Amino acid sequence: MSMTLTFWGATEEVTGSCHLLELNGKRLLLDCGLLQGGKQQEARNREPFPFDPASLDAVVLSHAHIDHSGRLPLLVKQGFSGPIYTHSATLDLCAILLKDAAMLQGRDTERQNKKRLKQGLEPLEALFDEQDVDIAMTRFIPLEYGMRLDPVPGVTITLRDAGHILGSALLELELDDGQRQKRLVFSGDLGRAGMPILRDPDLVEAADLVLMESTYGNRLHRSWEATLEELKGIFAKAISDSRGNILIPAFSVGRAQELLYLFHLNAKDWDLSRWTICLDSPMAIEATKVYIRHFPLMDDDFKRFVRQHPGKHPLLTDVAFIQSTDESIALNEVHQGLIIIAGSGMCNGGRIRCHLEHNLYRPECDVIICGYQAEGTPGRALVDGVDKLTINGQSIDVRARIHTVGGLSAHADQAELLRWYHHFEGRPPLVLVHGEKEAQEILMATLENEPEPPKAISAASYGDHLDLAALPRLSWLYQGKTPG
Repeated sequence: MSMTLTFWGATEEVTGSCHLLELNGKRLLLDCGLLQGGKQQEARNREPFPFDPASLDAVVLSHAHIDHSGRLPLLVKQGFSGPIYTHSATLDLCAILLKDAAMLQGRDTERQNKKRLKQGLEPLEALFDEQDVDIAMTRFIPLEYGMRLDPVPGVTITLRDAGHILGSALLELELDDGQRQKRLVFSGDLGRAGMPILRDPDLVEAADLVLMESTYGNRLHRSWEATLEELKGIFAKAISDSRGNILIPAFSVGRAQELLYLFHLNAKDWDLSRWTICLDSPMAIEATKVYIRHFPLMDDDFKRFVRQHPGKHPLLTDVAFIQSTDESIALNEVHQGLIIIAGSGMCNGGRIRCHLEHNLYRPECDVIICGYQAEGTPGRALVDGVDKLTINGQSIDVRARIHTVGGLSAHADQAELLRWYHHFEGRPPLVLVHGEKEAQEILMATLENEPEPPKAISAASYGDHLDLAALPRLSWLYQGKTPG
């Protein structure tokens, strides 16, 4: 009998989550995300899957973000015909995000093919299109938190609230190969306690192995109180310094809704009546509607606020929703007084690039970076202090003030990761995924130096193969090899 786990994504990097569980001849995939970042990272999405998609029996999806869900249409296109289990809110969000991803795939492929034509190269086919997304969505089966389900014989899954975005789940998997029983807990993307709108991440006590994200394993976020003061200070200085425009690159799911809520709560204290707040993202607007439909998933403070203010929903008021391309372009004729929230969150696509083109060179403008920026992305370049940024083929001087507001992150920081892991009884073996190498090394060193360290700890490399039957000892094999 075999019980193995192989890591095929988000290994020593943050995007492309993909882990293959094999038990008693059945194959269960945990996530199937797109690689994001620079051109080299994204080009890897065209590489063949390291397994036969048709051989998979089922997929369990932790949440809707594209770096976890984005290759599902490609998986189906290449032969996967089984069910995709996920939270009902994740299903609703994927219907929006995957359609947008298909559109972006089409545009990107069209641009590449124009260059390839000039070079005499064969044209590329888009990874997937909207029809592929429609077919993939028929494979989705919605679950709720706390439900127990057997996706394949010998595996029972339970979704718990990860507190990262709407519908995000950490996964409990009970494994039974007929001889041994093991419990695997996969954090997915772990959220933070005390953040607005969503509930705090669930705590789990029992596991034989913990698979944990490590995005911010090397740093601490600013406190929530300090973050609010930081935002207040940015707006106050922008007003005193001739008040240009403020750009906020934001992920359409999670960050955009959080910002709308914060602006509504702090409108008076931050003197936001002086600004016109624009949500310039049709996808974020649709995602906001999904948030509103899934009201029962919100935290108690959000529910209480909504009930106390009937007819004035905090995600729908005091904001201009920008739908059409013409409306978006018109914003570039306004040189002051706008707060523009637009995607993409890493500035590597979407409408934010056009707004950066028209505002980044202006010293009276501000750019607020409030989410993770992968290596190779324009957003990461801004965080790292680049002097110029190439947008649509033009080199733009970076004269606007760049603010990195880490306290708005939807990912747990080092202390919050440690706190979540410490709740497990007996310090079970721990494998780190979804993090850059430096962050993982610092987090591992921190854990190893604790009075009671994990029984074993490692960071997964691409293709690493783990024999779960050997737990609590981590039985690592040669990369890409299977047990002999």
